[in-house]
Amino acid sequence: MILIDNALQRLAADRKVPIRIAMIGAGFMAKGVLHQLLTVHSESIRIVGISNRTPQHAVDLLRAENAPFRLCDSPLSLRRVLASGDIAITDDPVLLASADGIDLVLDVTGAIEDSLPPVLSAIEHGKHVVLMNAELDGTVGPILKRMADAAGVVFTNVDGDQPGVEMNLWRFVRGIGLRPVLCGNIKGLHDPYRTPATQAEFARRWGQKPEMVTSFADGTKISFEQAIVANATGMTIARRGMLGYTVEAGTPITEAAKLFDPELLLQGPGIVDYITGASPGPGVFVLGTTDDPVQRHYLDLYKLGSGPLYCFYTPYHLCHFEVPNTIARAILFNDAACAPIAGPLVEVVATAKRDLAAGDTIGGLGGFDVYGLTETAAMTTHQNLLPIGVAVGCRLKRAIPQDQILTYADVERPPGRLVDMLRDRQAQVFPTVPAPVRSLQPVS
Repeated sequence: MILIDNALQRLAADRKVPIRIAMIGAGFMAKGVLHQLLTVHSESIRIVGISNRTPQHAVDLLRAENAPFRLCDSPLSLRRVLASGDIAITDDPVLLASADGIDLVLDVTGAIEDSLPPVLSAIEHGKHVVLMNAELDGTVGPILKRMADAAGVVFTNVDGDQPGVEMNLWRFVRGIGLRPVLCGNIKGLHDPYRTPATQAEFARRWGQKPEMVTSFADGTKISFEQAIVANATGMTIARRGMLGYTVEAGTPITEAAKLFDPELLLQGPGIVDYITGASPGPGVFVLGTTDDPVQRHYLDLYKLGSGPLYCFYTPYHLCHFEVPNTIARAILFNDAACAPIAGPLVEVVATAKRDLAAGDTIGGLGGFDVYGLTETAAMTTHQNLLPIGVAVGCRLKRAIPQDQILTYADVERPPGRLVDMLRDRQAQVFPTVPAPVRSLQPVS
């Protein structure tokens, strides 16, 4: 979105009140977002508060940036900090989400149940919501988007993360007159049996949490990412878990993309998928098509081939670098980078990473117990499959063998959870078709 830079420059030059945001989370990604806001966009986007369960983590981030801050624990103390120009730090995210003087809440946690109170409060209090949290979006994003629409605020995932970059490319391809038929993600590794133990050294080297790194490696993260792209475009999946082709490392994406059968893509609404090993990685790609012979002649001239599929790609995704673009799009243009268009079309279901015993409590995402696989929302409902965003914290009623998908009947859910309440409401607002709808291809 090239126009955003000029819009932010005008905002700073006119000395208008900058966009005021509160950030939920103080981990690895939050560190990058904070640095970007303080060093590049401080005149147009001002971070006024950070909430974290452990406030000291936020203190450490701000001290590293030499940014002024003060702790607060009540609406009165928060108002005083905001009036002073210092950055407020609190362990209560709802305190920030409900406060006057804040335009937008940015969730950088990857959590689900813990993120819901501030997200719901932000929507209730008329604040835009930006998620660096595909997990939350992929679990209850459609109902949250419906609530945000009713409140007149933007609900969106971020540009910079793969879903936002895919959506930019999807909009570009559609904007030049082609029909997008595949939105794809390029991965370097996919092994569903990775655990925090196997990923500990990589996480230590890059200053990340082992669970976060494991979620990338075991396929859970990409499942969420592609599910929310499907929900934002109206696309589906070719089969449970996606096709997920693997190619020799360094294979150009323009060649790797030829693995996708044109007949499969041209017959329906299009699919989301991924390829492991292609170059450039980690990038994203979109396959588009057109029946217009004039356009096909020009596309061939411009070195995109003779069709019927044309490969467009973005060779990188820059995560925190592009988060301010999402914030500006929401505030200045009322535009979402990536948001559901209706009810869920693709879900992420919990699959046993190891043999699970009766009585086990399912641990967090990127843990030792489960990994995520994509499935159509219709099949998820028909087979009573357990979304992985709901699975965390559930107690198993029976033993589950490795690689078996869990169902609601297999678990006891903790009482009183917001995620369950919102899932029920989402099902009521967006009922799925009663008959089973099988994915486009059977599982091999």
